[in-house]
Amino acid sequence: MVIVAGHIVVAPDQRGPYLANCVSVVEQARRSPGCLDFTIAAGLVDAGRINIFERWESQAAVEAFRGSGPGDEQSAAMLTASVAEYDVGNVRALT
Repeated sequence: MVIVAGHIVVAPDQRGPYLANCVSVVEQARRSPGCLDFTIAAGLVDAGRINIFERWESQAAVEAFRGSGPGDEQSAAMLTASVAEYDVGNVRALT
């Protein structure tokens, strides 16, 4: 399993439009083979923060979906980004 997690920061007045432009990305990801979860969401405390969380069956599934990454418009809106991939060996269900 692969988890992609972190956050990006955009100007506070750009967060709403940025998230609106991500709806189709989330929908597409959730339909992709190997996607277990995919979320792009506003941070609750920082006005410009956008949290990223993805869970995939395999690295191959991530790479098949990812393609070239964010579009030019999305990249231009990002002030900073801190997102990483994690290879998960063991999983313990909490529920």
